[in-house]
Amino acid sequence: MEFRDLKRQYQYLKSEMDMALQEVIENTNFIHGRQVAELEKQLAEYVGTKHCIACANGTDALQLALMTWNIGQGDAVFVPDFTFFSSGEVVSAVGAVPVFVDVDPDTCNIDMDSLEHMIEKTIEKGALTPKAIIAVDLFGQPADYVKIKKIAEKYQLLILEDAAQGFGGKIGEEKACSFGSIATTSFFPAKPLGCYGDGGAIFTNNDEWADLLKSYRIHGKGSSKYDNIRIGMNSRLDTLQAAVLLAKFPVFAEKELIWEQEIAARYTELLKGIVKTPVVKESFYSSWAQYTIQLPDKNHRDGLQEYLKKQGIPSAVYYQKPMHRQRAFDNCFYDDDDYPVTNRLSEIVLSLPFHPYMKEEEIRLVAGAVGRYMGR
Repeated sequence: MEFRDLKRQYQYLKSEMDMALQEVIENTNFIHGRQVAELEKQLAEYVGTKHCIACANGTDALQLALMTWNIGQGDAVFVPDFTFFSSGEVVSAVGAVPVFVDVDPDTCNIDMDSLEHMIEKTIEKGALTPKAIIAVDLFGQPADYVKIKKIAEKYQLLILEDAAQGFGGKIGEEKACSFGSIATTSFFPAKPLGCYGDGGAIFTNNDEWADLLKSYRIHGKGSSKYDNIRIGMNSRLDTLQAAVLLAKFPVFAEKELIWEQEIAARYTELLKGIVKTPVVKESFYSSWAQYTIQLPDKNHRDGLQEYLKKQGIPSAVYYQKPMHRQRAFDNCFYDDDDYPVTNRLSEIVLSLPFHPYMKEEEIRLVAGAVGRYMGR
């Protein structure tokens, strides 16, 4: 059994995928071929934003956004403590300081009380200037942007939506990647919409920011390749990856998201009362980057993972170590007591095999194994 079965997905898309890749190879237009611009157009229309700027990966997408806002030394950016390293890494990469925020125990997304507490704490200390919030759409569910926007307005902060796991998610009829002042996503192969390597994209309605992003992603270019007007980076999405995404995108939008809702509902039905299953808030729609359960304690979590492994069932822990405990951030001096929920989640979460091509018998096999272990 695969944790996320990309082989099965390829077989479903084989004819379209092979044709798309062959066209790029025959035309030998591997960098900024027409497929890149076509992908940007389709994704912007889908999300409902004016601009989509493709780039090399989701981490670069975040850093490019911070560079566009001129965030740097002396600035504070508020980041969920329970997320992948890159969400905080990019803040340090531009010279600013990531201030980590605890998360909601049900959705695992940024917690409003903790967010406001950490903003007030930062203001009181006076060493840093609050500038932005990076809100992560964890496991596929958008963060609560209605509440985040109220806090951002109160403290005059920018919102960067990190939808690396959230592309395809919604709040009401508004889609993920439309909620932030700037939003980003990742096309890492295991993401809801993944390519066959690294890839990312940035979304915004701001024309000036879009122009800056297009410049920064190609060595700070001006009017031409050899006219460099600012310090940027090399972060282009190559044409092969754009072709892969163009082949995948219609099936993702029209079929895979629907199949994933059905699979998630089936898992939840079978696991109800056995473990704590994912909570999707009312009017929220998850793109199900992962299906993550919570166990009573670390011993149960680690024991279940080992038991599943012996049954040939893969699983994963997202995330084993809170951001504030990462050695790379040792010089930022965080108070462990500010993160009780994240500290607990890191010991009790376990993500089960999940992808839109799962069969009923596979879902029952996984759920049955979880049930047998928990019934011991």
